[in-house]
Amino acid sequence: MKALVLAGLLALGGNALAAEPSAAPATSTQADVTWASLSPDQQQLLAQFQSKWDQLPPQRRFALARGAARWLAMDQGQRTAARDRFGKWRELSEDRRELVRRRWGDFENLPPDEQAKVRADFREYRRLSAQRRAELRKEWQQKSLAERQQLLRELRQQRLLRRQGN
Repeated sequence: MKALVLAGLLALGGNALAAEPSAAPATSTQADVTWASLSPDQQQLLAQFQSKWDQLPPQRRFALARGAARWLAMDQGQRTAARDRFGKWRELSEDRRELVRRRWGDFENLPPDEQAKVRADFREYRRLSAQRRAELRKEWQQKSLAERQQLLRELRQQRLLRRQGN
């Protein structure tokens, strides 16, 4: 049942659930990234932003700097996978992107233990064969909105019972 719900999330572009938590959330002090504070490698990677760096919102500068640092820390395989994911993201409609953003926001608002459970479920789902994942996505997509909502209510109830039992 968990796998079916997760398949539904993934069918709607929920690959963001696989991401690891960021090292630190952006705060007002962290968000104030100057061009000079970037490493030479980060500056090279972000060269297209240099002329307008000071005009970018502080949160955007922080996100770009963090993204550049993450990119530079990746090996070639990780970079290839990141390029593929970005390509898939760009192919999504704006409505689909907004749905993914909203779901990611929902995920970020979960307590850390719930996030860990979602990540574990996602890893379990990814271990399934491609055929089984496709079957689960198809089952989820064929369910009515009411059936999906009922399934989600049941899962929430199961989680509540597990929490009370711990």
